[in-house]
Amino acid sequence: MGSFFKQGAKTLFPGYFALVMATGALSIGAFLLGMAIIAYALLFVNVIAYVALWLLTITRLVLYFPRLTDDLTSHARGPGFFTLVAATSVFGSQLFVVGGLHTLPLYLWFLAIVLWCIIMYTFFTAVTIRRNKPTMGEGINGAWLIAAVGTQSLSILGTLLSPFAEEGRPVMLFFTLCMYFLGCMLYLNIITLIFYRFTFLELQSSALTPPYWINMGAVAITTLAGSTLILHADLWPLLGEITPFLKGFTLFFWITGTWWIPLLFILMIWRHVIHGNPLTYDPQFWGMAFPLAMYTTSTFQLSEALALPFLAVIPHIMVYIALAAWLSGFAGLLHHLFTGYRRTRRLEGADHSASG
Repeated sequence: MGSFFKQGAKTLFPGYFALVMATGALSIGAFLLGMAIIAYALLFVNVIAYVALWLLTITRLVLYFPRLTDDLTSHARGPGFFTLVAATSVFGSQLFVVGGLHTLPLYLWFLAIVLWCIIMYTFFTAVTIRRNKPTMGEGINGAWLIAAVGTQSLSILGTLLSPFAEEGRPVMLFFTLCMYFLGCMLYLNIITLIFYRFTFLELQSSALTPPYWINMGAVAITTLAGSTLILHADLWPLLGEITPFLKGFTLFFWITGTWWIPLLFILMIWRHVIHGNPLTYDPQFWGMAFPLAMYTTSTFQLSEALALPFLAVIPHIMVYIALAAWLSGFAGLLHHLFTGYRRTRRLEGADHSASG
């Protein structure tokens, strides 16, 4: 078991915390839609997943630091580390909304801010000063947008916690408002490069991996961040003053996310049906499950923020699509862990027989 754990830490996919992001977003959406049993079950799963992934990450930090730094400073793998920020904030939001907790989510929010500062400036400094840089086709992918996702997740959790901060509430809401706009800037900058790659550079079907669903997931969480600010506008005069702008800007991002969904499904058919790429479990799969869950939750909150009840029809349908995606990914994860453990045991047995 020890060697299996160490091997898992050594080869841990940097974006594996997307599992926590997907589980948390789906749990919150299910709770808002009145599916309490599913929401609490997903909360239980997420507690285990979050703790387990942190144990693996800390082990990797201690025992395999050079591999971790190589990943963090890589154009292709580095963006995956932003899932630590987003997962910590989404998990905090899940504990707040579903679990009814206040103190622990506040500590998780502070932890997410620290992680955001470390990962944001380490990654972007590294890819900026690197001498030998990859081509755009090799270096840019949908995972880069997790930088925007992590930023918006800070805005959401901070805004949710703001009613419990009496003296520091204006500062807290100013920070979450700034994170919202910063996340918008990051999305608009990065999606321009990704859209350019889509339309003007050759895109092999094998390269169209699940993280490209973050094209939609990033605007879905931006929609949720904007809606959350609108729903808390009465807590701070400045928010009340700019609410009309927030409503228009948030609706703009929701429309953008909605536009992406049919195109991404078409491209998925192109990849798996037309070109025959196998649909097997991959840690990157959670980069697809998360956007579907987040779109469900954000659309429900947008319907509340804009007082458009007819929009609530969408999340009542999307929640089942998101749940199906999550269940498929979770079944794949269990199978992956089981087969990996058996393989490790066989290798240990072979080594023991050889040494004997």
